Amino acid sequence: MSAKPVLVIGSKNYSSWSLRPWLLLRQFGVAFEEILLPLDVPEFYARIRDFSPTGRVPVLHDGEVRVWDSLAIAEYANERWLGGRGWPAAAAARALARSISAEMHSGFAALRSELPMNCRKRVQNHPASAEARADIARAKAIWRDARARYGTDGPFLLGAFGIADAMYAPVVLRFVSYDVELDSAERAYADTILALPAMQDWLASTVNEPIAPLHEQSK
Repeated sequence: MSAKPVLVIGSKNYSSWSLRPWLLLRQFGVAFEEILLPLDVPEFYARIRDFSPTGRVPVLHDGEVRVWDSLAIAEYANERWLGGRGWPAAAAARALARSISAEMHSGFAALRSELPMNCRKRVQNHPASAEARADIARAKAIWRDARARYGTDGPFLLGAFGIADAMYAPVVLRFVSYDVELDSAERAYADTILALPAMQDWLASTVNEPIAPLHEQSK
């Protein structure tokens, strides 16, 4: 096993769950090795059980420790390498950050289903159900509320970059892909996430990735 932690992820073009811990680690300068398993191909199914007990990505290996699920990895990284900086220092801000992160982790089913992450995709007038439109409105309301409360502390949701931003980064990419209308405050936040060097590196890596057929169907 490498002396560095190893993060096992899926195709960068599609894997929103993989993006979250990857972006968090990169943004905080945590050195790690990356193993990418392309989605929807025999290699993925042949190898994933060697790394993950769930058969899913992402999963983090840190020596003998295995951590799976994006939010669990973020919490582990926060304790192991970030010195608590993944969450805001102030109790009220930390409570909000944890709440909106958990909400993203467990909710937004219609948004995930109808606007799946596909970094290379660009469409206009994408049809969305009432449920998906409600999810979109809720995500934008979260952004506006957090920025209204803590925007003077920095350009991210709670001021400084943290776990909450990593959790919502795939939503930014979905909104870009499906041309979701944003007001000026929402656009400013989205642009802040897109401008991160780590995000630019992630997007650059998607350009030549192979198409994953199951992820492209009806999308």
